[in-house]
Amino acid sequence: MSFDDSGKKPVTLEPWGGSGGSRWDDRIYSTVRQLVIVYGAGSGIESIKTEYDQKGCSIWSDKHGGSGGLKTDEVKLDYPDEYLTSVHGYNGSLNQRGPTFIRSLSFESNKKKYGPFGVEEGTYFSFPMTGGKIVGFHGRCGSLLDAIGVYLKPLQQQNQSNGVLHSQNYLVNTINPSQNHLAYTTDHVAYSVYSFGLLQW
Repeated sequence: MSFDDSGKKPVTLEPWGGSGGSRWDDRIYSTVRQLVIVYGAGSGIESIKTEYDQKGCSIWSDKHGGSGGLKTDEVKLDYPDEYLTSVHGYNGSLNQRGPTFIRSLSFESNKKKYGPFGVEEGTYFSFPMTGGKIVGFHGRCGSLLDAIGVYLKPLQQQNQSNGVLHSQNYLVNTINPSQNHLAYTTDHVAYSVYSFGLLQW
């Protein structure tokens, strides 16, 4: 069984995090090649910057967040065979009255896991979908990364036994399977609306 991403419309997953800072939107690309994450020792994610691919061309996003941070890590995907499938992390504040922002991020691809980067404290959040790839990020930022959301593109499932390409929304909520909604047809026009669960630790 293999997957193809042609002819599918991306799904917008709304941001996790706080309401501070200003809205940013990288919009939608073919895939993600690389991420640069800057974070503090005891605070959280200071900024994120992404290298995208658009039909074979490398395109870097703006840096979203501030100029601080004590450590910088890079997530370099094995383009074009590797792609991002999931993001999860923690959001919270440094004190009871402080603003909520992204404190930790981890990433998963179709090949491996990356992270965590930052401090795993606060409220856990996740975009735990399988059968799709991340093709863009959006969110809010100021001096820190306040919030992050994703654009997820469903992948078409190729049935190699009979050569039929089914247009199937193959996004699966791995936290709460009861919330999955699956659209399946033999043409290329079926889409579905999804609901997503929140897991708090």
